[in-house]
Amino acid sequence: MSIRRISAIFEKDIKDLMKNAELLVMLTAPILLTLLLNRSTNGKITIPILYMVIGGIFTLVASGTIMTMMAEEKEKKTLRGLIQSPALLLDIIIGKSLVTLIGTLITLTVSLLIMGIGPLMNFRAALGLIMLFLFFLLIGISMGLFTNSLASVSVYLILLTFLFGFTPLISTLGSLDKGSIAVKIIDKFPIVQAMAIHKTSSWQPCGIMAIWVTGAAIITYVCFRKAMTDN
Repeated sequence: MSIRRISAIFEKDIKDLMKNAELLVMLTAPILLTLLLNRSTNGKITIPILYMVIGGIFTLVASGTIMTMMAEEKEKKTLRGLIQSPALLLDIIIGKSLVTLIGTLITLTVSLLIMGIGPLMNFRAALGLIMLFLFFLLIGISMGLFTNSLASVSVYLILLTFLFGFTPLISTLGSLDKGSIAVKIIDKFPIVQAMAIHKTSSWQPCGIMAIWVTGAAIITYVCFRKAMTDN
């Protein structure tokens, strides 16, 4: 791992971010939506609503920004050159993730200060947030490698939002039979497991989330290997 290469990738991406209006909107939109949601609920934020906002932030910022940056580089034919450069796979992932990490931290911190950060002020909840970030970051990287153009990013982002970002909303609608297979599957999704941390003292939810993160890491590695061999 090379600090110099990581720093060079980070500096390039931060410059690209500051010039990209779409990415800047991704960073600021969740904060504005949080303000509106907090006002509409009179500050009475429940755990499902809290994690729905967190899911939206991780989807739009953690996944969306890095997916957009990688898709843009892929479209400009610069990503392949980076992958085939002397930079290691770890250098590329860390360098590109730093911008996303900073953006996510800023957006998440401001949003939680608006809604109330109290429910997350314990070790297990904080660990859950870290694993959620890693999951959405890795999924964003893999989708960015998989997509062929910037135009398709929005499609993947919408799919990711409804599949993972808004699962707290689905699980609390009450329109599905609690014993159905669909509900049992949804209950194993990362954000629902993060919510489960607040209902139990068991470490099982963290274990299930760790499996999701491991699966996302494997998918990301496979996508990188494919990108290295593509013509």
